[in-house]
Amino acid sequence: MAEPTPRRNEPRLRPAPLLFEPAEAASDPEHFFDLESIDDPRALLARATELTLAFRAAADRAVEFQAMAAAQLADPRRFDRLTTADIAERAEWTEDYAKKMVEFGRDLMRGDAEGRGPGDTA
Repeated sequence: MAEPTPRRNEPRLRPAPLLFEPAEAASDPEHFFDLESIDDPRALLARATELTLAFRAAADRAVEFQAMAAAQLADPRRFDRLTTADIAERAEWTEDYAKKMVEFGRDLMRGDAEGRGPGDTA
């Protein structure tokens, strides 16, 4: 299970950076962030763990941006606002999930989400 996102007033952990791979390496299906070249299982576990944490942190952060965008698109003050059904269709979500994401995004923009995700309750 993913770790909760830190509260706004807590510093974010900085996991290993996600570096872009050269095109030649990315085209090789066996190549993944040079993990296949690490022979020492301790070093492999450490680097794979760093990457796992980095991907989780990136995914959590991307979800926050999705939620804020959904909340902005659903803002009733916008002349071009979208319904939650429209947002759900664009993001390939269910409408119920879109409603939760809009609410989560509004909480984030107000600064009172405190590490909760779109499915969490207070």
